[in-house]
Amino acid sequence: MASNSSGKSNLSPEAKNALHNFKMETAREVGINLKEGYNGDLTSKQAGSIGGQMVKKLIEKAEQSL
Repeated sequence: MASNSSGKSNLSPEAKNALHNFKMETAREVGINLKEGYNGDLTSKQAGSIGGQMVKKLIEKAEQSL
């Protein structure tokens, strides 16, 4: 997520909410149960699989729009 030097997000509340929902949906799809708030108990592999799947879905969406 984009942030400025003060650590605050540059995203609108609507964009933040959409990204959060996308992350939660993607985590469910790959079989990882995220809880609201801090998820520090995730392994790097689990976190990477969520992020990787999110990128894959975003690329597929961009290719469809071309």
